[in-house]
Amino acid sequence: MEKREWYLEYEIHKNRPGLLGDISSLLGMLSINIVTINGVDDRRRGLLLLCDNNEQIERLESILHTMDNITVTKLREPKLRDRLAVRHGRYIQRDADDKKTFRFVRDELGLLVDFMAELFKQEGHKLIGIRGMPRVGKTESVVASSVCANKRWLFVSSTLLKQTVRSQLIEDEYNEDNLFIIDGIVSTRRASERHWQLVREIMRLPAVKVVEHPDILVRNSEYTLDDFDYIIELRNDPDEEITYDLVEEQQFNTSDFSSFDF
Repeated sequence: MEKREWYLEYEIHKNRPGLLGDISSLLGMLSINIVTINGVDDRRRGLLLLCDNNEQIERLESILHTMDNITVTKLREPKLRDRLAVRHGRYIQRDADDKKTFRFVRDELGLLVDFMAELFKQEGHKLIGIRGMPRVGKTESVVASSVCANKRWLFVSSTLLKQTVRSQLIEDEYNEDNLFIIDGIVSTRRASERHWQLVREIMRLPAVKVVEHPDILVRNSEYTLDDFDYIIELRNDPDEEITYDLVEEQQFNTSDFSSFDF
């Protein structure tokens, strides 16, 4: 029988000596293997488990509910957020109202890169928007995630080194394994109709597309936020407001770059 993975998370009410040892011993008696274990919050611990059947998990859950020092908060097949929480020791912050919006700050860049890399590895069409103020690390994080996912990235529009506005791709660049990066501000403020024809072609490809400043793209095109599978917000600190007037002003009033179109 094929073994299945489970994610167990529990909140600790009283962290007495030997608590983790007791839980580990319980798992051993039930023939459940611990794959990974880590703290995922100040008072929570997460474990990736491996077992043969659901009966083992049902028995585990029943016993854990009798323990006074902990409360089981999650016991399920692991989701991506669960795996990353155990790997990095913290949970990705998710918008309470918009479940496809995820929030990060600069000191979580490692977690962000890992998260996006896992998304990039998935096959087929995926449209990801990333919001953030200038120089917060948006483009660099996307490129780093592409490397981790073993994807070739292509700038369709960008201001990373120079202002890039592409109006065509060469034949091998239409590869579904490539990752396409679009800057919503550059594409809507400085692009020609040929560029927009290319953007529409890319949007139809069963490949991963990342749009920086997705709200600007939506405001000036036929696309809507409903078209996006994920929205990522990156801030310097949790209280920072992402203000697009300032973003657009800094994007186009700088004099230290030249533009080109090809």
